[in-house]
Amino acid sequence: MASPATTHTTHTAGTAGTTDTAGTTHTAGTTDTAGTTHTASTTDTAGTTHTAGTTHTARTARTAHTSSSAPVAVRPLDALRCDLTGPAALTGVVADHLRRLGARPHEYGAGHGERHAARGRRDEPTDVGEVRLERGDFAPVTARIAWGAPGSGIEDEATAQAATGVMAVHGRRHGGPRGLGVDYLATATGVLTVQGLLAALVGQARGGGAASHVTTTADRTGLLVVSQYLAAAGADEPEAVEVAPGGPPFASSEGLLFELETLDPGTWAAFWRSLDAPGDALRAGWRPFQFRYATAVAPFPAALHAVTRRHPWERIRQAAARSGADVCRLRTLAERAGEDHTADPWRLTPTAPGTHAAPTTPGAPTAGHRLPAGPAAPAGPAAPGGDDPRRPLAGLTVLEAGRRIQAPLAAHLLGLLGARVIRVEPPGGDPLRGMPPACSGVSARWLALNRGKDAVEIDIKSPAGRRALRELAAEADVFLHNWAPGKAAELSLDAGHLSAVNPALVYAYTGGWADRIADAPMGTDFMAQARTGVGEAVHPAGEPPVPSLMTLLDVLGGLHGAEAVLAGLLLRERTGHGVRVDSSLLGAADTLLAPALRRAAAGADPRRPAGFRHPLPTSDGWIAPSDTCARAAAAYDLRGMCTEDALDQLRCHGLTATAVTTDLSALPHDPRLSGPIGRDAHGAPAVPDPWSLA
Repeated sequence: MASPATTHTTHTAGTAGTTDTAGTTHTAGTTDTAGTTHTASTTDTAGTTHTAGTTHTARTARTAHTSSSAPVAVRPLDALRCDLTGPAALTGVVADHLRRLGARPHEYGAGHGERHAARGRRDEPTDVGEVRLERGDFAPVTARIAWGAPGSGIEDEATAQAATGVMAVHGRRHGGPRGLGVDYLATATGVLTVQGLLAALVGQARGGGAASHVTTTADRTGLLVVSQYLAAAGADEPEAVEVAPGGPPFASSEGLLFELETLDPGTWAAFWRSLDAPGDALRAGWRPFQFRYATAVAPFPAALHAVTRRHPWERIRQAAARSGADVCRLRTLAERAGEDHTADPWRLTPTAPGTHAAPTTPGAPTAGHRLPAGPAAPAGPAAPGGDDPRRPLAGLTVLEAGRRIQAPLAAHLLGLLGARVIRVEPPGGDPLRGMPPACSGVSARWLALNRGKDAVEIDIKSPAGRRALRELAAEADVFLHNWAPGKAAELSLDAGHLSAVNPALVYAYTGGWADRIADAPMGTDFMAQARTGVGEAVHPAGEPPVPSLMTLLDVLGGLHGAEAVLAGLLLRERTGHGVRVDSSLLGAADTLLAPALRRAAAGADPRRPAGFRHPLPTSDGWIAPSDTCARAAAAYDLRGMCTEDALDQLRCHGLTATAVTTDLSALPHDPRLSGPIGRDAHGAPAVPDPWSLA
């Protein structure tokens, strides 16, 4: 093990599942960088079909560029032409994010039918979204968005959640599968689609072989969302804690529901002691509390819930303040609708002008890296790490200093797109490598987010360690972290410090609140769910508004983080300047909740009706009807039938439904899924890439 002042390379590569990346080479045109400032507008995605056309962006070639002027105020997709068609359920987020990034959709109205037919797509399924980005001198980039493979039975949000295990994981705390009351997979698929389009444009702008067509499906998105839970289900050993129903929030004596957060066992104990909790209960409660991020359950001793119900909210707040814990009252969607919830989910800020590095050959190592190349990919699908020149980010280097889920997932996605990812870990390595259950001695959950990455151990608290990190940042294309607010500035590792050594750097911060919430609690997933009203949105009317114990916002926040980095890389190509990009859990929550917040702002009930997306029991499992067939399907008593017979009966009556996956270890053999689940070099399950690139 290297000393804290030096860097030391370790490797954790494995096969990453299947990848579809074909290698057509495109050459982009020249850049038109207008100096005007644009204001983005918001797209309403309520139940209509989008038919939009927008503008065009060109690029600057990635050649040496110096300037003494201020960075140009320009967005990545300014002047890019975009045609978008398809159902709002699949295309709403895509339309909104492309618009916010600079594209300005134009409604074709009544004339769209002729235009659609003229393009030869009269027989295209109506439940498929399509996007086309182009300019006359810019090679077109297209995307296709679907729920799943044709004939799979995955035909909408409900059936996608059922087939991919999302209902099973979300329902663990309840003791049975439950659907999320928000369109989580459609939202995440939309963000992934924008990622794919941005990556293709970055690849073209860099002048290398790049994809020109992106395919995304909600079922592959679902596999990515449950990948950590799936990895644990396929590990060599069982979970370290009991996976049983139960969990927060807690309630005060007034009946006020609240979330509790701390990452320190001493703080946990001090909080409960200040409320006179029994010692055995607080000791027994720490482990399920600590592991709830991993297991999606937290079966606390009943005594802990009884303790908080004896105390008023003010006393509980005082106990938290004295102990250093954080508590957050569960907010309603109406409360969140009364706040600013329409801001962009990311911020892109060009940094000071500097020298833009000369182009790298896709797939070739960047000059000056002190670290050896990652291990060779095993036979079969290419592993992440920039070793495949067909991938749009091949030849780029991402330096990631992330913990837990949000930043590591963002970097993982950039690695799947071809970048070489180097993790910055503390001396001794990331302690989460040892989190059970393990595959070949390495945490299965950790591998789900970090396979294929290189790693360096750096003590960023020491001057020598910070110097080593700055040296690595000087050679990188992206620096990505999710440190606590203020830590980067305290360590002199903020955007201003690192852009001084690398003016072309894309500096990315994936945080909690984006400085938009006064007196914000700790920026963790469940606190963000509590503060933004996600807990109310994910459960239908008549049920307690409790946050899901799935890491919904950590995952969606990671997707937004990768999207922001890709937008920053494209903006760098346009302007020749480095960029700071900021994304947050709050931005992810606002994207997810947009339809519910619009309903709340209009005075309507923002929640789904009672029983929404509750699967129907059979004699040997559960089935989930599609949303449009749910009311009719509920009229049939299926409890005496096996799942296959129940599905046959509903189909005979013209109703769509699918079986609910309750055992995640069965997913690798599920014929409904559009991509195969493989095994990495450690034997851990590896889900397919969320995009197919051709």
